[in-house]
Amino acid sequence: SALFTRGQTQALVSVTLGTANDVQRLDTIDEPSESTKSFMLHYNFPPFSTGEVRPMRGTSRREIGHGNLAERALQAMLPPFEEFPYTIRVVSDVLESNGSSSMASICGGSLALFDAGVPMGAPLAGVAMGLIKEGKKYAVLTDILGTEDHLGDMDFKVAGTAQGITSIQMDIKIQGLDLKIMKEALAQAREGRLHILGEMQKALAAPRADLSPYAPRIVTMTINPEKIGDLIGPKGKTIRGIQDETGAELTVDDSGLVTIAAVGGEAMERARQMVQAITAEPVVGETYEGPVKSTTAFGAFIEIMPGTEGLLHISEMRHGRTDKTEDVVKKGDRVKVKLIERDERGRLRLSMKALQPKPEGTPDEPAAEGQGGEARAESSERGDRGDRGGERHGGRRGGERSRR
Repeated sequence: SALFTRGQTQALVSVTLGTANDVQRLDTIDEPSESTKSFMLHYNFPPFSTGEVRPMRGTSRREIGHGNLAERALQAMLPPFEEFPYTIRVVSDVLESNGSSSMASICGGSLALFDAGVPMGAPLAGVAMGLIKEGKKYAVLTDILGTEDHLGDMDFKVAGTAQGITSIQMDIKIQGLDLKIMKEALAQAREGRLHILGEMQKALAAPRADLSPYAPRIVTMTINPEKIGDLIGPKGKTIRGIQDETGAELTVDDSGLVTIAAVGGEAMERARQMVQAITAEPVVGETYEGPVKSTTAFGAFIEIMPGTEGLLHISEMRHGRTDKTEDVVKKGDRVKVKLIERDERGRLRLSMKALQPKPEGTPDEPAAEGQGGEARAESSERGDRGDRGGERHGGRRGGERSRR
């Protein structure tokens, strides 16, 4: 937050950071589909700011207009949503007003965004220019007061950075302006804007390096779009379970982009691990730990990831011969296994033996029929039928040559 005071005008501006679920949804008559806003500025002008006593009812058209002006000025320097995936709400409460409170809201809003850690492109400031004109005589006024606005001929609001203008608005009470007056007003506005920016930078020259400890931390990760259904679960049961257990907020879009938001880093990391466990793809050569789901005469099925099972063949349970699966593992046991093969149909072959040192003198077990590439590769290295087959093939060629 920031408290900006200039003369008899003061604005208290606060910033709230939310997740993608907090965007404002807009349903308009001229667009067929719903649109959203991830940045909004709300401007409040209570009666006491001008010493009045009257009931506070709905938001006035003046407040909406001033809020839109300040919102457009600040929005130009905000980072893209893809780089800073937060919904940003700025609220400006005018505490006293005898000048341009909308320009004070821009100055205070820029400081508040810096204080919140939003990586703005540049600081912004605004100033209201006035005009007193009688015949050919005129005077351009900088940072006008309420009486100068009321009695003068122009209210020309200019907001922007040191490099340029991001928002502009003009009210005039005369027929028109000469180009000379416009140039002079813009030049004086730039001078005033640079002066205000210099004072603001004395308080806070750059966005804070860290977000507020009360702001949600957001991390994004990409999953296989085919796994979106696994993450959401039936009627949203899985994703709601993660949110209930960790306290984090999760969103996932059709491309597989998962956004995780949590106030605490521990909750966010726990949610990330749970998402990864559900959606991760098994990697050949990696070690996994999981429960034995069932046993058969030829091995056991191990759940290495939620919903993902692989076959631990009886020949891969330990070095040496194993006669019965239950001699090594039983249903419900948790075991560590290595993924040694994934065939073209997606079936997984696991091994406990690959994680164990081989005892000296233990004879090699012949590979069971139907086992995958690793067993075949080991057989080839030992010089079995693969090598002998080459010799037979060579012999036939030799025989053919001798016949010729």
